[in-house]
Amino acid sequence: MALGKLSRVGGRKSSDYCSTITVVMFVSFSLVGVWMLMSSSVVPMQNSDSSSQAIIDEVKQELTGSENFEETSSELPKNEIQRDGNGIPVKESIVVDTQEEKSVTESNDEATVSNHIVKEEQESSDKKTKSEEKSKTQVENDEGERSAESESKSGFGDSKSEAEGGISNKIAPNESEGSLGENKTESVEVIQTDKVVSQNQDKNLDQNIGDDIKNAEQNIGDNNKSSEQNIGDKKKNSEQKIEDNNMESHEKVKESIENFPAADQSEILNETNTQNGAWSTQTVESQKEKESEQSSILKDQNHYSWKLCNTAAGPDYIPCLDNWQTIRRLPSTKHYEHRERHCPEEAPTCVVPMPEGYRRSIKWPKSRTKIWYYNVPHTKLAELKGHQNWVKVEGEYLTFPGGGTQFKNGARHYIDFIQNSRPDIAWGNRSRVILDVGCGVASFGGFLFDKDVLAMSFAPKDEHEAQVQFALERGIPAILSVMGTKRLPYPSSVFDLIHCARCRVPWHIEGGTLLLELNRLLRPGGYFVWSATPVYQKLPEDVGIWKAMSALTKSMCWDLKTIKKDKLNGVAAAIYQKPTSNNCYDKRPKNEPPLCKESDDPDAAWNVSLQPCMHRIIVDKSKRGSQWPLQWPLRLEKPPYWLNSEVGVYGKAAPEDFTTDYQHWKNVVSNSYLNGLGIDWSNMRNVMDMKAVYGGFAAALKDLKLWVMNVVPIDSPDTLAIIYERGLFGLYHDWCESFNTYPRTYDLLHADHLLSIIKKRCNLKAVIAEVDRILRPDGNLIVRDNVETIGEVERLLKSLQWEIQMVYTTDNEGMLCAHKTYWRPGESENIKSAIF
Repeated sequence: MALGKLSRVGGRKSSDYCSTITVVMFVSFSLVGVWMLMSSSVVPMQNSDSSSQAIIDEVKQELTGSENFEETSSELPKNEIQRDGNGIPVKESIVVDTQEEKSVTESNDEATVSNHIVKEEQESSDKKTKSEEKSKTQVENDEGERSAESESKSGFGDSKSEAEGGISNKIAPNESEGSLGENKTESVEVIQTDKVVSQNQDKNLDQNIGDDIKNAEQNIGDNNKSSEQNIGDKKKNSEQKIEDNNMESHEKVKESIENFPAADQSEILNETNTQNGAWSTQTVESQKEKESEQSSILKDQNHYSWKLCNTAAGPDYIPCLDNWQTIRRLPSTKHYEHRERHCPEEAPTCVVPMPEGYRRSIKWPKSRTKIWYYNVPHTKLAELKGHQNWVKVEGEYLTFPGGGTQFKNGARHYIDFIQNSRPDIAWGNRSRVILDVGCGVASFGGFLFDKDVLAMSFAPKDEHEAQVQFALERGIPAILSVMGTKRLPYPSSVFDLIHCARCRVPWHIEGGTLLLELNRLLRPGGYFVWSATPVYQKLPEDVGIWKAMSALTKSMCWDLKTIKKDKLNGVAAAIYQKPTSNNCYDKRPKNEPPLCKESDDPDAAWNVSLQPCMHRIIVDKSKRGSQWPLQWPLRLEKPPYWLNSEVGVYGKAAPEDFTTDYQHWKNVVSNSYLNGLGIDWSNMRNVMDMKAVYGGFAAALKDLKLWVMNVVPIDSPDTLAIIYERGLFGLYHDWCESFNTYPRTYDLLHADHLLSIIKKRCNLKAVIAEVDRILRPDGNLIVRDNVETIGEVERLLKSLQWEIQMVYTTDNEGMLCAHKTYWRPGESENIKSAIF
């Protein structure tokens, strides 16, 4: 059978041409097949294929005589299937180029298709009688002429064995009609000329063959007349072309077998590179099933449901300070043990409710003087301290005139009074980071911002209801803490000044243990400012306290620099200075209070019991504490002098580590955080870096009107002293427990590679619940971590109905920015540890 050329007209394949030729070939072979069945005993079969091939060649030439097709090689994209006009896939053949119009013989495809058509032809033989008789006559006239090396192959034999044999060039002359019936549904694969005909293509052919035959009969009826008129003149030329092409095709096949799979046999290689089409594979199906199972398991594991915490504290719940189950069992409260941290065995995974009427906090600096009443709906402190100008209730606001117990006429005047009493205190220059003990509502620290001073203010959660919560709502740094039996969570020698304005701490009792804790925290050469009634009142109790305090401070080698009285407020302040050498310690007649053992680490502060002793002053000029830090703001950017001999956190020399970290965070903040995360920085006031290293993140934000609480986790390198050295502040904390702050007190939380570490020993859901607790609605969370952790955090936050503003990942690193909403769950659960 002659093969239609793969041609292009205007750059596109001529599918109509291929379709017409294919139909003609199918029908012609069917006529030959019927004739062979009727006259096999008379006419040898060996010439039938050659004769029919000639006929079809003549018919093809007649049909395409006036069309000029551009000659091309068989170029199809890999795995592309050529289709005929009816949408049926049509097999490709390797085209053999000749100087004249070329054709390549097909055999096995045609034999396969022929078997289907023969069956149809037998059922409709009456309709084709005229054509069959003409074909028989033509074949009888040509019976003596045979091709020397015919490539016509028949599907009448055992197709399975032929396929296994590879290439077949001949058929036995005595093949019987019975072979036809046995093989009419099988296809023969022949590498010589055809691509493999899939069973799926056969099915498509079966479904459409009826329509094809009807169309073909009509075409044959019209075209056979013209074909018969020209067939006699063109028979010899056609036979010669067939013979030439057969020989050339044979050589091509031989070459392809020898070179397969060489690069020049790209079309053969393409045949093996199949597409799946509409069918999947077992590999894909199995993989999808495994992924589905894993996804289902992961979904079950990560199906986070949330409930409200039902506690006695309600919207003000602080897990480690409201653990009444443990507090009730304490053997004593003499040393304020009941105000210290007592965390539940398992960190809660519930969310804290919001007070009714809660709304977005007022922006700084307006918040320093007024806040929304319903955000902190407590009036007890206004009733107790209203006459001292701590806090007042005015309509829907709580207002803060800036007063305190010792400065009811305003904090600004009081701050200036201290400066005038001891000028070298130098607010914002020499004295940059201070500790305010028993801070009340923290008005003292709030107005020190105007002097470039950072105050770490703290007070216990006691009968002075919500004083620290007021401070934080105002935008002033403060934490909940008490001077009881444990060291405060700060390293030694870090505060430039410590302040106590009638802070109700009994400094003089039990060997001065509490005042010795302040001595541990105060920088050598730093000041202690004490403005309390024993300083200026003559009541017997006050006089007795003053005498005890004077003896204690003298034995500690504190130098009383001045006692100055403020005429406006009617109070006085005593200002003490810590020594800068050990000379005084060595000259004391009695070692009381005693010096601490050399094995006692003054920087060990997390859950360490108070010791009534003093640590020696560092005098080595290369060690921390031997020199006063640079004045602000130079101390912020320059590495501390004592880092020279140490190795940094990131493995470089510490000064280089420090500088690199600072530059890194300046770039991140300026190029990404300030513009690329969708954060309204004008609403950011209370900020926390949950895993600070050198304080670079806080330092990069120094020009904004905010403050940063730098938290150094207890399982991270102890760099907190460096943070203080550069004029910033912070504390130690274990993130497997709750933080000492009220709910809804921070505007922004920043976690840089923290959660992937914490989740190894903590319940990540509990950590996220804590994040949700301390962050204000409309606040933001920035997480930088590995991709796995970012994904877990994202799922948790989505389950809390947070808005994910940005997620970015590259390689195994990622960053997430999320926005907390006002959503709270409808159900609640009882927290037994927090119920009276």
